[in-house]
Amino acid sequence: MATGAPILLLLWLLWFPDLPPGAAGCPAACRCYSATVECGALRLRVVPPGIPPGTQTLFLQDNSIARLEPGVLAPLAALRRLYLHNNSLRALEPGAFRAQPRLLELALTGNRLRGLRVGAFAGLGQLRALYLAGNQLVQLLDFTFLHLPRLQELHLQENSIELLEDQALAGLSSLALLDLSRNQLGTISREALQPLASLQVLRLTENPWRCDCALHWLGAWIKEGGQRLLSSRDKKITCAEPPRLALQSLLDIAGSSLICIPPSVHVEPLEATASLGEDLRVACQASGYPQPLVTWRKVAQPREGQPRAQVRPEGGAPRAGGPGAPDTGSGMLFLSNITLAHAGKYECEASNAGGAARVPFRLLVNLSQQQPRPRAPPPPPPAGPAGHEPLQEAGSMAFRALGLATQTAVAAAIALLALTALLLAALICRRRRRRKKAPGPPGEGALFVNDYSDGPCSFAQLEELRGERGHEMFVIDRSKPLFAEGPTEAADGAATGPGPGPGLPLQPPAAYEIHC
Repeated sequence: MATGAPILLLLWLLWFPDLPPGAAGCPAACRCYSATVECGALRLRVVPPGIPPGTQTLFLQDNSIARLEPGVLAPLAALRRLYLHNNSLRALEPGAFRAQPRLLELALTGNRLRGLRVGAFAGLGQLRALYLAGNQLVQLLDFTFLHLPRLQELHLQENSIELLEDQALAGLSSLALLDLSRNQLGTISREALQPLASLQVLRLTENPWRCDCALHWLGAWIKEGGQRLLSSRDKKITCAEPPRLALQSLLDIAGSSLICIPPSVHVEPLEATASLGEDLRVACQASGYPQPLVTWRKVAQPREGQPRAQVRPEGGAPRAGGPGAPDTGSGMLFLSNITLAHAGKYECEASNAGGAARVPFRLLVNLSQQQPRPRAPPPPPPAGPAGHEPLQEAGSMAFRALGLATQTAVAAAIALLALTALLLAALICRRRRRRKKAPGPPGEGALFVNDYSDGPCSFAQLEELRGERGHEMFVIDRSKPLFAEGPTEAADGAATGPGPGPGLPLQPPAAYEIHC
């Protein structure tokens, strides 16, 4: 017996050696002993290579691991416990733990996980505890934990979960503890908790619960038999809204006070016509309490002998789910580069716990751009400077086909031309007014045609003038005497007779009537 003890000790050391850091068979800077490998707080960015295949417990906490490379855990088929808390994991690929069928405990607390894909935990049929607290999870989709039939503890506290779908916890028939405290849950459905046949502890505190008709079942369920699942602290489910019920305990509110307002929907317009290649936006406004969930769907054209069906949503307000995801309150149907396939009937649906409402919308597609009709030749452009191109009409198809920047430039050019034409017209009118008001040359305004109403005129009353353009003209000056006055000499004596001679007066000039 004494000789057998050293042999057993030697075998123990051979099978379970305590290897120092960096020893053969142990990753650099890690500590390996028995079936445990410790690589925590080493600022690792990836899972270190060289981990012994027989490792059963692996500590990788407090590092900077952002991604589990495919196949990096494949050699560790004997792994029982994996601690990856306080790292930088952002996503888990489907089947990331498929090679660990014996895993019992998985710690992913304190990472940056924003969502969990279906199949992320595939292959973990023996898992007992899953720690996902302190991440950035926003929603849990249907069948997320479907591959965990023996899971007993699920820790989801301290996330930002605001949506728990009805089948998110499907498959967790063995779950005994569910911690959903300190999230952003406003409501939870009865169907979401139905798969939890073995549930013993439920934590729902510190969520902004919306106490309406959708949460009526929870209060009744806790009063009837659910109290056994809640501790004295967990029973304090406090309402955050509506304002009249804020800060009150759900268990203290009468069921008649938990009300909902069915949604009402308004779509404007109910029918629209679009041309090929255009973009279209149609708004769907919904009201109700709680705020309705708005979804656009295109109604498939029913074939002969087949019922009418609905296809996937065509559009909606942008959310985390991407284009076409549901929206709350108001939804926008957005169709880009319209083709013939977009024509047909659409439906805007708004739903909340109080009911659902739908409004149809019809889209017609104009085929004129794809199959243009023959048109009469356009009239010749008006005479103008060489190189002048006709502007696009704002309502024409060619104008709508231009880009937004080109349309703006064309509109600005048209406005500039109109303004120039107005300025030119104003300048011409101003010059004409000045010409009318300016005083004319001397003699302007005198009579040029004599109608004999003011008597005859003579050469003495004519003045020679020149107009503005240098034309010679004669005008009448009535201020002058009819006959020019000539010099006269006084006779000292009587006249001796007619005839020229010294001392005799000049013969008076003859008057000639001149008709001007």
